[in-house]
Amino acid sequence: MIRYTIRRLIAALPTLLGVTIIVFLFIHLIPGDPATAMLRENAPAEVADRIREQLGLNKPWFINLGEVNCPQQDPNVKSTSGGVFMTYHNCDKFGGFAALRYWQPRLDRPFDSQYLLYASRLLRGDLGQSLVTKNPIMDDLKLKFPATLELSLMAMLVAVGIGVPAGIISAVKQNTPIDTASMFISLAGVSMPIYWLGMMAMMVFAVWLHWVPAGTRLGNDVELHRITNLYILDSLLTGNAKALGDSLKHIIVPAIVLGTVPMSLLARMTRASMLEVLNQDYVRTAKAKGLADRVVVLRHALSNALLPVVTVIGLQVGGLLGGAILTETIFSWPGIGRWVFESIQFRDYPVIQNVILVIALIFVTVNLIVDLSYAVIDPRIRYA
Repeated sequence: MIRYTIRRLIAALPTLLGVTIIVFLFIHLIPGDPATAMLRENAPAEVADRIREQLGLNKPWFINLGEVNCPQQDPNVKSTSGGVFMTYHNCDKFGGFAALRYWQPRLDRPFDSQYLLYASRLLRGDLGQSLVTKNPIMDDLKLKFPATLELSLMAMLVAVGIGVPAGIISAVKQNTPIDTASMFISLAGVSMPIYWLGMMAMMVFAVWLHWVPAGTRLGNDVELHRITNLYILDSLLTGNAKALGDSLKHIIVPAIVLGTVPMSLLARMTRASMLEVLNQDYVRTAKAKGLADRVVVLRHALSNALLPVVTVIGLQVGGLLGGAILTETIFSWPGIGRWVFESIQFRDYPVIQNVILVIALIFVTVNLIVDLSYAVIDPRIRYA
């Protein structure tokens, strides 16, 4: 299993490399740039050029093959901008071959480009700094990632704790009103958009009923000694009952909203997998031996129906991190989802690139853990 794990980790490196390239490319294709986002609408082009130079945005994206200096200023394009392979002055970086006649090759620094500088810092473990706040991205990530991790784990706990039992009961009570109601609720859960469900939940439970607070992770009047920045865990480690209760009140509604879709999918997948297993000969043999229904369902049927369920759980981790962008924005949750949303508004390239890379790394890691768990769940599976 160790050799298999090492091979999987090595195979994940090209995937992560491809993620960095694709994300870098698509981010730079979005209209606008940080310089214009920081300035007012009618700011002078010279000021925007100065900011681009300070941020390194005037360098080519991938390979530095020189500069293109167009003779006339076009008011519809930026005066200086970085293209895919060249730096363009007073002309459109997507202007095609017409601008190549003004190309001035400079092959002395071919690797002086935005992506290669970003990749070199990444290999050194340096995530850079935010273009907007100037804060080191690693410092902000240490503060915001635990918030998203805590919310995602709580949402997955809700999804597994409700979805799997609901699927088991539906399979055992097939074609009964309980089965029909369970599948109807799961279909409704997977059909409701997160942004609509989040706003409705906040309006009902926070605004109308005042059962839970609206937004943030902890009340202003609650003190907590932060060790891991996972507030529930820190409350348990420090024995702070007040902080534990307050953090649970803040997280319960966002966790239910975020966990609704995976909960519905798990319920339907568990039901389908259990129905297939319950019709197997060894289950009928266990019933014929006189074993209790609970033992037959949980020990003989469920253990053999878990493989597809575990696969769905692993796949939903990435969905939770993606859905956290909407959930955190609605509930003002200070995690990486809301951070990415704000960074997109200001075209904060380094933050967007590094957060998506972290999400991709988590997704790859969770899928590896799911693959390794197959051998634990089913003894027939062996990794040579």
